[in-house]
Amino acid sequence: MTARLPLIDISRFRGSAGERAEFLDELRYAAHEVGFFYVVGHGVSEALTSGIFEVARRFFGLPLEQRLEIANIHSPQFRGYTSTGHEYTAGSPDRREQLDIGPEREPVELAPGDPAWLRLIGPNQWPRSLPELREVTLAWQAEALRVSREVLRALAVALGQEEGYFDAWFDEEAAAHVKIIHYPGRDTADSDQGVGAHKDYGYLALLQQDEVGGLQVQGPDGWIDAVPVAGSFVFNIGEMLEIATQGYLTATRHRVVSPPAGVDRYSVPFFLGPRLDAVVEPLVLPPELAARARGVSEDADNPLLAAFGENALIGWLRSHPQVAERWWSDVLAQRS
Repeated sequence: MTARLPLIDISRFRGSAGERAEFLDELRYAAHEVGFFYVVGHGVSEALTSGIFEVARRFFGLPLEQRLEIANIHSPQFRGYTSTGHEYTAGSPDRREQLDIGPEREPVELAPGDPAWLRLIGPNQWPRSLPELREVTLAWQAEALRVSREVLRALAVALGQEEGYFDAWFDEEAAAHVKIIHYPGRDTADSDQGVGAHKDYGYLALLQQDEVGGLQVQGPDGWIDAVPVAGSFVFNIGEMLEIATQGYLTATRHRVVSPPAGVDRYSVPFFLGPRLDAVVEPLVLPPELAARARGVSEDADNPLLAAFGENALIGWLRSHPQVAERWWSDVLAQRS
């Protein structure tokens, strides 16, 4: 479609009172009406945004056996490399290879009765042959966290709350997550699924995409192409914010179409998740916003849970069945 996603300049959040009020109106519209928008004015250096793509290309250019040394099948936390066709969305394999990275932490020793999702806490896997990948990725992750929290604070104000309303769940234990993704050109006419249609289950997602494009957002009249905009990040609302706002903000379905044959696409999404023990409680919206809340989506195949850790675990188990079978068979047996 020719429709365009809204573009937001986050630097205006720190502007004059008039500029800030105008900015908040624009942000509220973009988040409520579309759920997807570009963000510029974020202050992340071009050296870092280009650097993350440089190390991404170098990693995916390594021999397959070196990438497989850090395959996610070795990680109970679903961290590491996933080869093409081994992550599933909406029950079908995605045509992408990727590296999953979370906060650098030690595994938790569980006591009897502890929730299973605590096992998601643990270390990352890094390739020995490309040590600079760790340094650049963690620097990019820190900046993505800064920008995402700024956007979340702005959303809090746009929703009639104190700026720090959401801060309690986003301390050093927050469950932020990065994917470094390579989409190879399609080699078959049977399917163009880079990533199947889905919603994100955190609070916010930030995406840095290259110039190739392929991200599509579901609008009321069809799929909208999220055309790459130089210097921007693409943001979208996650399911936790849908729960918190009782559907005033809605997590929007989106997908990625594989690039044409012979073309490679790279992207780096960042998912702003709270602490795993966060339980989302509805916030009290101003009456004029509450009247426009649509309620939380009901989908039998994707129930939305207010407990973030449980919601996150369900997503990982569904998306990576081989890792789930190796490391989480006890949990799968309990749920069968």
